[in-house]
Amino acid sequence: MPLPRPPLARPAADGVYELVQRPAEMEIIPGFRTGIWGYGGMFPGPLFDVRSGSPVRVRIVNRLPVPTSTHLHGGATPADSDGYPTHLVVPAPLTGTFHAAHGMHAAHTSSVWRLTPERFVHEYPLDQPAATLWYHDHRMDFTAPQVYRGLAGMFLVRDGVEDALPLPRGERELPLLICDRAFEEDGSFHYPSRDPSLLGEPGVTGAHHQGVEGDVILVNGAPWPEAEVDAARYRLRILNAANARRLDLRLDPPPPSGAAFTQIGSDLGLLARSQPLDRVELASAERADVIVDFGAYPIGSEVVLRNALGTGAAGDVMRFRVARRAADDSAVPATLADVPPLTATQAVTSRRFDFRRSGPGPHGKQWMINGQPFTPGTPLASPRLGTTELWTLTSDFHHPVHVHLGRFQVLGRNGRAPRAIDAGWKDTVDVRPYEVVQVLVRFEGYRGRYLLHCHNLEHEDMAMMADLDVG
Repeated sequence: MPLPRPPLARPAADGVYELVQRPAEMEIIPGFRTGIWGYGGMFPGPLFDVRSGSPVRVRIVNRLPVPTSTHLHGGATPADSDGYPTHLVVPAPLTGTFHAAHGMHAAHTSSVWRLTPERFVHEYPLDQPAATLWYHDHRMDFTAPQVYRGLAGMFLVRDGVEDALPLPRGERELPLLICDRAFEEDGSFHYPSRDPSLLGEPGVTGAHHQGVEGDVILVNGAPWPEAEVDAARYRLRILNAANARRLDLRLDPPPPSGAAFTQIGSDLGLLARSQPLDRVELASAERADVIVDFGAYPIGSEVVLRNALGTGAAGDVMRFRVARRAADDSAVPATLADVPPLTATQAVTSRRFDFRRSGPGPHGKQWMINGQPFTPGTPLASPRLGTTELWTLTSDFHHPVHVHLGRFQVLGRNGRAPRAIDAGWKDTVDVRPYEVVQVLVRFEGYRGRYLLHCHNLEHEDMAMMADLDVG
């Protein structure tokens, strides 16, 4: 199938971007119709392409059968617009009847819930550098199945620093939202929810508590697509939007000479310097901005993007077909942006966060942080705005750790230097089993209640979150 390009999001007549969350049907598997929940009835949602420093307002209209909460992942966003999991937009049929304190959170005080009927306008100031962000559902207990049904899309922020670089543009810039899904025989999504209505008991069945993986790889909503490319440089803006699957991306065959990828950006913007990579490793929610030079391949070459961590067909991601010679005036400068490195001496305090499965929980053990399940309104830490903190992250499993509002640089892994893919400003870091990762986290922008959590979405739904009260 050809690689789809998500349509551009465009503001309405009042200048506000409107995303209507609604059920729809799409032909994902050829010959079958799959029911989705989409922004604008699409999966993935429309592509935002906006400017740093130019505020954007996004109106969410919920026409789904369940409440939702929308998070701009990587956005420096006021707390009221950040998509806190108990700040819900409730569809009209449930207004006045929806009981928010469900499942394992029934004991929480009503003050932590904000129920807005049918629509809500998010304010995104975009006072941040150019970066590859994304937006997705963030509803308490049900983030994983609601993202799985289609509530995700990409959000590109640009600025003058990026504009001044001779990078590939236009048709040679490809946003790639990579995820995995499983399908029933009739083409519908297969997800092991305890309660498929997503209105009652949260969680998944069987052994899926470790994270749900599918056997079909989708890129921009299409299974194993193909992109016809010129023999020229292309900019690939890669997002791992899978619930739990990790990616170790390689090119097959590798180029005849040189590295397969040149990385120019990470989660939250451009790197200080470009760096060659033979592989791109991404846990759920991590992004990589890379250049691939298809001019290094003979015309007619087929280059497959593979995931070395996948088995069988899940080891393939997509294919590029080098179709023709073409002029190429792009380049990859060695120096890209001003990214001052943080040092441990700048930290005003040190904290330790342990991500581990312990219990008891409603169905046995729960995924917890520092032995505590998520309790909305009870902060695990209270960082001060305008400060830097040194955090030590430990784990018992693969946990992609995401910080809302805070941006960080990886200081080290197991007492050694970070990996190459850890470079630059990040909002998510892959903490592997029994690993010790140190990060320097900088809090800038807004005061309020934010979150620290695992971005394995099944872990997140099973209480692996914590409040951060930024003051």
